[in-house]
Amino acid sequence: MGDPFLASEGFHARVHHRARLHGEIEARFDRRNTKIIGLSIDPVSDHKNWVKDIQETQGTAVNYPMIGDADLNVAKLYDMIHPNASGGKRTAADNATIRSVFIIGPDKKVKAMLIYPMSAGRNFDEVLRLLDSLQLNAKHAVATPVNWKPGQDVIIPTSVSDEEAKKKYPQGFKTHKPYLRTVAQPK
Repeated sequence: MGDPFLASEGFHARVHHRARLHGEIEARFDRRNTKIIGLSIDPVSDHKNWVKDIQETQGTAVNYPMIGDADLNVAKLYDMIHPNASGGKRTAADNATIRSVFIIGPDKKVKAMLIYPMSAGRNFDEVLRLLDSLQLNAKHAVATPVNWKPGQDVIIPTSVSDEEAKKKYPQGFKTHKPYLRTVAQPK
């Protein structure tokens, strides 16, 4: 899965407490051949102020594109409006109605979506873990177990027969149950 990208409303604007890590985080996405793009329901003029605020208060620059969607066209098109948001007119309470993160593959298809409530900040480490899992699956057709981290064992999908698995993984694999086989993470 080369060249996927991550799109999220306000990804840049509401991470002041993590802003010092932006350079590090952007580098971590770059190493995965992934681009970040921010979609905001605020006008582009606000983005320029946020970038200045983040630079001033956190000492780091925001180095990825941000798209203004003040008319909510993109947000509505991709069903990003939180179901508890007000109807037609946006109110002060709706300022954070779009809390979605999408991972989009090079085939332009959505591979994963995360929707965060206003009360929970986004977790870059989880987004990167999910991205690593998706890229590993795209390259090696394996699945990752709960709480998986890069370098840990992975699951051989049930669609792969034992005979196919023996050919694909000559170093061996472990059968826990007929439907659950694990193998060292392919490189």
